[in-house]
Amino acid sequence: MIQSGAPAPKLSEAAAGSLPLLACIALSVVLMVADHRGELSPRVRATLTTAVEPIWQLAALPMRVWGWGETHLSRQERLAGENIALRRELQLRDAQIARLEAVAQENARLRELLGGKAGYRLAVRMAGIVEVDLDPWRQRVRLDLGSAEGVEVGQAMIDAGGMLGQVIEVSGRGATALLLTDANHAVPVQVVRTGLRLVAVGTGRSDALRVPNIPRSADVQIDDVLVTSGIGGRFPAGFAVGRVVSIAPDESRLFLEAEAVPAARIDRGREVLLVMRGDPEGPVGPPENGP
Repeated sequence: MIQSGAPAPKLSEAAAGSLPLLACIALSVVLMVADHRGELSPRVRATLTTAVEPIWQLAALPMRVWGWGETHLSRQERLAGENIALRRELQLRDAQIARLEAVAQENARLRELLGGKAGYRLAVRMAGIVEVDLDPWRQRVRLDLGSAEGVEVGQAMIDAGGMLGQVIEVSGRGATALLLTDANHAVPVQVVRTGLRLVAVGTGRSDALRVPNIPRSADVQIDDVLVTSGIGGRFPAGFAVGRVVSIAPDESRLFLEAEAVPAARIDRGREVLLVMRGDPEGPVGPPENGP
């Protein structure tokens, strides 16, 4: 009901209020016809896709960075594992080469002394050093292998340079080894150049061995190489022990005493090789079923 006194809306005003709606309808019709005849929608979508492509790339960037980092870390871990395996294999090969070079310099008298057995098979097992005795008067290390892995008391220990020491105590999952330089350690040696048999003892210093009771008439010279003689059966013959750096009369003046530099890296390295003698006349190498 129209109140009296209120002016009635004019037709032109009502038509003017409908113009935006009519304009939108007309524009929609025009766009639909243009899309139908000119395939406008695909081009518009392509243009919009190109415009928002940087936004998509930015949104996907965190996942790409995460994937790249995961792949990179996985590759680094794989390379680190391969590096450790190659380093251990290289250490074993260096030890074999050092022994073969020493054996190659032995003369006929040395081979006769060893009963004609210049070569024999050696089974070796890699062990890691987990602890070093800090007592300056003792040269000992703790290994991560024990009786559960077949480690035995008296087992010789070498590294890439040569003889390192021997196992003196074994538990289920670990072992203690006495280093060559411990003051309580002694090893039978031979001078490679002459075949002279001597005994090298530790000094308590990681950089020196002592060779006492050398006859004054013995032919020992500076730079002579000392190798294990195999006498006593505990240390395999032919492994480098040290190199003579000085010779002087002892306190009694009846004998000479030499000082030698150890061939093994006594105060360096994280892995060692535990050695056991195997079948005679076999090559030097790792056990067939061992690590």
